[in-house]
Amino acid sequence: MEPAERAQAARDRVPRIDPYGFERPEDFDYAAYEEFFSTYLVILTRRAIKWSKLLKGSSSVQKSMTVKRYIRKGVPLEHRARVWMGVSGAQAQMDRNPGYYHRLLQGERNDSLEEAIRTDMNRTFPDNVKFRKSADPCLQKTLYNVLLAYGHHNQGVGYCQGMNFIAGYLILITKNEEESFWLLDALVGRILPDYYSPAMLGLKTDQEVLGELVRTKLPAVAALMDGHGVLWTLVVSRWFICLFVDILPVETVLRIWDCLFSEGSKIIFRVALTLIKQHQAFILEATSFADICEKFKEITKGSFVTECHTFMQKIFSEPGSLSMTTITRLRESCRAKLLAQG
Repeated sequence: MEPAERAQAARDRVPRIDPYGFERPEDFDYAAYEEFFSTYLVILTRRAIKWSKLLKGSSSVQKSMTVKRYIRKGVPLEHRARVWMGVSGAQAQMDRNPGYYHRLLQGERNDSLEEAIRTDMNRTFPDNVKFRKSADPCLQKTLYNVLLAYGHHNQGVGYCQGMNFIAGYLILITKNEEESFWLLDALVGRILPDYYSPAMLGLKTDQEVLGELVRTKLPAVAALMDGHGVLWTLVVSRWFICLFVDILPVETVLRIWDCLFSEGSKIIFRVALTLIKQHQAFILEATSFADICEKFKEITKGSFVTECHTFMQKIFSEPGSLSMTTITRLRESCRAKLLAQG
Protein backbone atom coordinates (compact mmCIF):
# COMPACT_ATOMS: atom_id res chain seq x y z
CA MET A 1 0.00 0.00 0.00
CA GLU A 2 1.30 3.48 -0.93
CA PRO A 3 2.01 5.90 1.96
CA ALA A 4 -0.85 8.18 0.86
CA GLU A 5 -3.27 5.24 0.79
CA ARG A 6 -2.02 4.01 4.15
CA ALA A 7 -2.52 7.49 5.64
CA GLN A 8 -6.07 7.66 4.25
CA ALA A 9 -6.90 4.18 5.53
CA ALA A 10 -5.67 5.15 9.02
CA ARG A 11 -7.68 8.39 8.81
CA ASP A 12 -10.78 6.33 8.08
CA ARG A 13 -10.16 4.02 11.06
CA VAL A 14 -8.98 6.46 13.76
CA PRO A 15 -11.85 8.61 15.10
CA ARG A 16 -11.54 12.34 14.35
CA ILE A 17 -12.45 13.12 17.97
CA ASP A 18 -10.32 11.51 20.69
CA PRO A 19 -11.76 9.70 23.76
CA TYR A 20 -11.62 12.94 25.79
CA GLY A 21 -13.60 15.03 23.30
CA PHE A 22 -10.70 16.83 21.57
CA GLU A 23 -10.80 17.20 17.79
CA ARG A 24 -7.60 15.98 16.21
CA PRO A 25 -5.59 18.82 14.58
CA GLU A 26 -5.46 19.28 10.80
CA ASP A 27 -1.85 18.05 10.58
CA PHE A 28 -2.47 14.99 12.78
CA ASP A 29 -0.45 11.97 11.64
CA TYR A 30 -3.13 9.27 11.70
CA ALA A 31 -0.87 6.49 10.34
CA ALA A 32 1.89 7.06 12.92
CA TYR A 33 -0.69 7.32 15.71
CA GLU A 34 -2.40 4.09 14.67
CA GLU A 35 0.93 2.28 14.60
CA PHE A 36 1.82 3.57 18.09
CA PHE A 37 -1.61 2.91 19.56
CA SER A 38 -1.78 -0.71 18.39
CA THR A 39 1.28 -1.50 20.55
CA TYR A 40 0.21 0.82 23.39
CA LEU A 41 -3.18 -0.87 23.61
CA VAL A 42 -1.44 -4.15 24.50
CA ILE A 43 0.45 -2.37 27.31
CA LEU A 44 -2.75 -0.67 28.53
CA THR A 45 -4.61 -3.96 28.66
CA ARG A 46 -1.81 -5.61 30.62
CA ARG A 47 -1.63 -2.67 33.07
CA ALA A 48 -5.42 -2.64 33.52
CA ILE A 49 -5.39 -6.27 34.67
CA LYS A 50 -2.59 -5.54 37.17
CA TRP A 51 -4.36 -2.42 38.49
CA SER A 52 -7.66 -4.27 38.92
CA LYS A 53 -5.87 -6.88 41.05
CA LEU A 54 -4.08 -4.19 43.09
CA LEU A 55 -7.25 -2.22 43.80
CA LYS A 56 -9.52 -5.22 44.37
CA GLY A 57 -11.41 -4.91 47.62
CA SER A 58 -9.84 -1.60 48.69
CA SER A 59 -11.84 1.60 48.66
CA SER A 60 -8.90 4.02 48.64
CA VAL A 61 -5.44 4.15 47.11
CA GLN A 62 -2.56 4.66 49.54
CA LYS A 63 0.98 5.64 48.59
CA SER A 64 3.46 2.76 48.54
CA MET A 65 6.49 1.68 46.50
CA THR A 66 4.26 -0.71 44.51
CA VAL A 67 1.71 2.03 43.79
CA LYS A 68 4.52 4.43 42.76
CA ARG A 69 5.96 1.81 40.39
CA TYR A 70 2.51 1.07 38.93
CA ILE A 71 1.79 4.78 38.47
CA ARG A 72 5.03 5.32 36.55
CA LYS A 73 3.90 2.62 34.13
CA GLY A 74 0.55 4.34 33.60
CA VAL A 75 -2.86 4.40 35.26
CA PRO A 76 -5.74 3.02 33.17
CA LEU A 77 -8.42 5.62 32.47
CA GLU A 78 -11.09 3.76 34.46
CA HIS A 79 -8.94 3.97 37.64
CA ARG A 80 -7.31 7.35 37.06
CA ALA A 81 -9.68 9.57 39.08
CA ARG A 82 -9.57 7.21 42.06
CA VAL A 83 -5.77 6.93 41.99
CA TRP A 84 -5.25 10.69 41.63
CA MET A 85 -7.67 11.36 44.51
CA GLY A 86 -5.88 8.82 46.72
CA VAL A 87 -2.21 9.62 46.17
CA SER A 88 -2.62 13.41 46.09
CA GLY A 89 -4.39 13.59 49.43
CA ALA A 90 -7.48 15.09 47.75
CA GLN A 91 -9.70 12.19 48.86
CA ALA A 92 -8.67 12.64 52.50
CA GLN A 93 -9.38 16.39 52.31
CA MET A 94 -12.79 15.81 50.71
CA ASP A 95 -13.70 13.20 53.35
CA ARG A 96 -12.68 15.58 56.14
CA ASN A 97 -14.75 18.46 54.73
CA PRO A 98 -18.20 17.13 53.72
CA GLY A 99 -20.43 19.79 52.18
CA TYR A 100 -17.61 22.34 52.05
CA TYR A 101 -17.51 22.56 48.24
CA HIS A 102 -21.25 23.28 47.97
CA ARG A 103 -21.04 25.89 50.73
CA LEU A 104 -18.32 27.68 48.75
CA LEU A 105 -20.62 27.89 45.73
CA GLN A 106 -23.34 29.44 47.84
CA GLY A 107 -20.92 31.95 49.44
CA GLU A 108 -20.84 35.70 49.09
CA ARG A 109 -20.72 37.07 45.53
CA ASN A 110 -17.43 38.35 44.16
CA ASP A 111 -18.05 40.23 40.91
CA SER A 112 -14.42 40.64 39.84
CA LEU A 113 -13.69 36.93 40.41
CA GLU A 114 -16.81 35.89 38.48
CA GLU A 115 -15.96 38.24 35.61
CA ALA A 116 -12.35 36.97 35.36
CA ILE A 117 -13.53 33.35 35.18
CA ARG A 118 -16.36 34.10 32.74
CA THR A 119 -13.95 35.89 30.38
CA ASP A 120 -11.89 32.69 30.01
CA MET A 121 -14.79 30.27 29.51
CA ASN A 122 -14.93 30.38 25.70
CA ARG A 123 -11.12 30.34 25.45
CA THR A 124 -10.95 27.03 27.30
CA PHE A 125 -10.60 24.13 24.86
CA PRO A 126 -12.44 25.50 21.81
CA ASP A 127 -11.27 22.24 20.14
CA ASN A 128 -13.13 20.06 22.66
CA VAL A 129 -16.72 19.15 21.79
CA LYS A 130 -17.67 18.67 25.46
CA PHE A 131 -16.89 22.32 26.30
CA ARG A 132 -18.97 23.79 23.47
CA LYS A 133 -22.17 25.65 24.27
CA SER A 134 -24.01 23.22 21.97
CA ALA A 135 -22.85 20.19 24.04
CA ASP A 136 -25.33 18.46 26.34
CA PRO A 137 -24.25 18.59 29.09
CA CYS A 138 -21.92 21.53 28.40
CA LEU A 139 -18.89 21.29 30.71
CA GLN A 140 -18.45 25.08 30.78
CA LYS A 141 -20.88 25.36 33.69
CA THR A 142 -19.02 22.65 35.65
CA LEU A 143 -15.70 24.39 34.92
CA TYR A 144 -17.11 27.75 36.04
CA ASN A 145 -18.31 26.23 39.34
CA VAL A 146 -14.98 24.54 40.11
CA LEU A 147 -13.00 27.72 39.43
CA LEU A 148 -15.46 29.91 41.35
CA ALA A 149 -15.39 27.61 44.37
CA TYR A 150 -11.59 27.53 44.27
CA GLY A 151 -11.41 31.35 44.08
CA HIS A 152 -13.54 31.57 47.24
CA HIS A 153 -11.54 28.80 48.95
CA ASN A 154 -8.10 30.27 48.22
CA GLN A 155 -8.56 34.03 48.16
CA GLY A 156 -4.80 34.62 48.00
CA VAL A 157 -4.89 33.09 44.51
CA GLY A 158 -8.45 33.81 43.39
CA TYR A 159 -8.36 32.97 39.70
CA CYS A 160 -5.34 32.98 37.43
CA GLN A 161 -5.15 32.17 33.71
CA GLY A 162 -3.92 28.61 33.23
CA MET A 163 -6.07 27.25 36.06
CA ASN A 164 -8.94 26.94 33.55
CA PHE A 165 -6.96 24.41 31.48
CA ILE A 166 -5.95 22.43 34.54
CA ALA A 167 -9.46 22.33 35.98
CA GLY A 168 -10.80 21.41 32.53
CA TYR A 169 -8.59 18.31 32.35
CA LEU A 170 -9.54 17.33 35.90
CA ILE A 171 -13.23 17.52 34.97
CA LEU A 172 -12.69 15.40 31.84
CA ILE A 173 -11.03 12.68 33.93
CA THR A 174 -13.09 12.68 37.14
CA LYS A 175 -16.45 13.62 35.54
CA ASN A 176 -17.12 14.95 39.04
CA GLU A 177 -17.25 18.61 40.07
CA GLU A 178 -16.34 18.17 43.73
CA GLU A 179 -13.45 15.77 43.05
CA SER A 180 -12.09 18.20 40.43
CA PHE A 181 -12.17 20.98 43.03
CA TRP A 182 -10.19 18.94 45.58
CA LEU A 183 -7.64 17.83 42.96
CA LEU A 184 -7.21 21.47 41.90
CA ASP A 185 -6.63 22.28 45.55
CA ALA A 186 -3.99 19.53 45.77
CA LEU A 187 -2.18 20.97 42.74
CA VAL A 188 -2.46 24.69 43.38
CA GLY A 189 -2.31 24.54 47.15
CA ARG A 190 0.30 21.85 47.75
CA ILE A 191 2.04 20.33 44.73
CA LEU A 192 2.87 23.59 42.90
CA PRO A 193 4.12 26.03 45.50
CA ASP A 194 3.06 29.60 44.74
CA TYR A 195 2.60 29.17 40.97
CA TYR A 196 -0.71 31.00 40.69
CA SER A 197 -0.48 33.70 43.36
CA PRO A 198 -0.54 37.29 41.98
CA ALA A 199 3.27 37.62 42.14
CA MET A 200 3.75 34.08 40.72
CA LEU A 201 6.98 33.82 42.70
CA GLY A 202 6.91 30.01 42.79
CA LEU A 203 6.48 29.83 39.03
CA LYS A 204 9.29 32.33 38.36
CA THR A 205 11.50 30.47 40.82
CA ASP A 206 10.95 27.09 39.15
CA GLN A 207 11.72 28.50 35.70
CA GLU A 208 15.05 29.72 37.09
CA VAL A 209 15.60 26.32 38.74
CA LEU A 210 15.15 24.68 35.34
CA GLY A 211 17.72 27.11 33.95
CA GLU A 212 20.21 26.09 36.66
CA LEU A 213 19.56 22.38 36.04
CA VAL A 214 20.16 22.90 32.30
CA ARG A 215 23.36 24.80 33.12
CA THR A 216 24.59 21.74 35.05
CA LYS A 217 23.29 18.93 32.86
CA LEU A 218 23.20 20.52 29.36
CA PRO A 219 25.72 23.39 29.46
CA ALA A 220 25.78 23.92 25.68
CA VAL A 221 22.04 24.74 25.67
CA ALA A 222 22.48 27.12 28.62
CA ALA A 223 25.35 28.85 26.79
CA LEU A 224 23.20 29.26 23.65
CA MET A 225 20.34 30.78 25.69
CA ASP A 226 22.75 33.16 27.47
CA GLY A 227 24.49 34.09 24.22
CA HIS A 228 21.24 35.23 22.62
CA GLY A 229 19.76 36.71 25.78
CA VAL A 230 16.77 34.33 25.81
CA LEU A 231 15.13 34.18 29.24
CA TRP A 232 13.75 30.81 30.30
CA THR A 233 10.35 32.34 31.01
CA LEU A 234 9.95 33.08 27.28
CA VAL A 235 10.23 29.46 26.22
CA VAL A 236 8.92 27.40 29.15
CA SER A 237 6.41 29.49 31.12
CA ARG A 238 3.42 27.73 29.51
CA TRP A 239 4.94 24.32 30.28
CA PHE A 240 4.81 25.22 33.96
CA ILE A 241 1.58 27.26 34.09
CA CYS A 242 -0.51 24.78 32.08
CA LEU A 243 1.35 21.63 33.21
CA PHE A 244 1.87 20.74 29.52
CA VAL A 245 -1.86 20.97 28.68
CA ASP A 246 -2.29 22.13 25.07
CA ILE A 247 1.47 21.69 24.63
CA LEU A 248 1.96 17.90 24.65
CA PRO A 249 -0.55 15.27 23.40
CA VAL A 250 -3.44 14.55 25.79
CA GLU A 251 -2.44 10.98 26.62
CA THR A 252 1.14 12.08 27.39
CA VAL A 253 -0.09 14.91 29.64
CA LEU A 254 -2.26 12.46 31.59
CA ARG A 255 0.68 10.09 32.06
CA ILE A 256 2.76 13.03 33.35
CA TRP A 257 -0.05 14.00 35.72
CA ASP A 258 -0.25 10.43 37.05
CA CYS A 259 3.31 10.93 38.35
CA LEU A 260 2.80 14.58 39.31
CA PHE A 261 0.01 13.67 41.75
CA SER A 262 2.09 10.80 43.11
CA GLU A 263 5.62 12.25 43.23
CA GLY A 264 5.17 16.02 43.20
CA SER A 265 6.56 18.95 41.26
CA LYS A 266 9.97 17.49 40.42
CA ILE A 267 8.21 15.57 37.63
CA ILE A 268 7.83 18.86 35.73
CA PHE A 269 11.63 19.29 35.76
CA ARG A 270 12.12 15.70 34.59
CA VAL A 271 9.78 16.27 31.63
CA ALA A 272 11.34 19.62 30.72
CA LEU A 273 14.91 18.28 30.93
CA THR A 274 14.00 15.22 28.84
CA LEU A 275 12.45 17.37 26.09
CA ILE A 276 15.53 19.60 26.00
CA LYS A 277 18.09 16.78 26.21
CA GLN A 278 16.40 14.66 23.54
CA HIS A 279 16.43 17.62 21.13
CA GLN A 280 19.70 19.19 22.21
CA ALA A 281 21.36 18.93 18.76
CA PHE A 282 18.26 20.43 17.11
CA ILE A 283 18.12 23.34 19.61
CA LEU A 284 21.84 24.02 19.14
CA GLU A 285 21.26 24.61 15.39
CA ALA A 286 19.47 27.86 16.33
CA THR A 287 21.26 31.02 15.22
CA SER A 288 19.00 33.76 16.56
CA PHE A 289 16.65 34.74 19.39
CA ALA A 290 13.54 33.99 17.28
CA ASP A 291 15.04 30.73 16.10
CA ILE A 292 15.53 29.48 19.68
CA CYS A 293 11.92 30.34 20.58
CA GLU A 294 10.67 28.50 17.48
CA LYS A 295 12.76 25.40 18.23
CA PHE A 296 11.31 25.22 21.75
CA LYS A 297 7.83 25.10 20.18
CA GLU A 298 8.91 22.37 17.76
CA ILE A 299 10.36 20.04 20.42
CA THR A 300 6.91 19.50 21.94
CA LYS A 301 5.61 17.88 18.73
CA GLY A 302 6.24 14.64 16.88
CA SER A 303 6.53 10.92 17.62
CA PHE A 304 8.85 11.33 20.64
CA VAL A 305 6.07 12.97 22.67
CA THR A 306 3.17 11.03 21.12
CA GLU A 307 4.62 7.66 22.14
CA CYS A 308 3.80 8.33 25.77
CA HIS A 309 4.91 5.01 27.23
CA THR A 310 8.49 5.30 25.93
CA PHE A 311 8.47 9.01 26.75
CA MET A 312 7.62 8.31 30.40
CA GLN A 313 10.42 5.73 30.65
CA LYS A 314 12.80 8.39 29.29
CA ILE A 315 11.86 11.04 31.87
CA PHE A 316 13.10 8.71 34.60
CA SER A 317 16.36 7.81 32.82
CA GLU A 318 17.46 10.76 30.64
CA PRO A 319 17.83 13.57 33.21
CA GLY A 320 19.85 11.38 35.57
CA SER A 321 19.49 11.77 39.32
CA LEU A 322 17.23 14.59 40.45
CA SER A 323 16.59 14.60 44.16
CA MET A 324 14.06 16.75 45.96
CA THR A 325 17.00 17.96 48.11
CA THR A 326 18.69 19.40 45.00
CA ILE A 327 15.47 21.07 43.85
CA THR A 328 14.79 22.53 47.30
CA ARG A 329 18.34 23.94 47.48
CA LEU A 330 18.06 25.46 43.99
CA ARG A 331 14.62 26.86 44.81
CA GLU A 332 16.00 28.62 47.86
CA SER A 333 18.87 30.25 45.97
CA CYS A 334 16.78 31.19 42.90
CA ARG A 335 13.99 32.59 45.08
CA ALA A 336 16.46 34.70 47.05
CA LYS A 337 17.94 36.04 43.80
CA LEU A 338 14.48 36.96 42.45
CA LEU A 339 13.51 38.70 45.71
CA ALA A 340 16.79 40.65 45.68
CA GLN A 341 16.00 41.84 42.13
CA GLY A 342 12.62 43.06 43.45
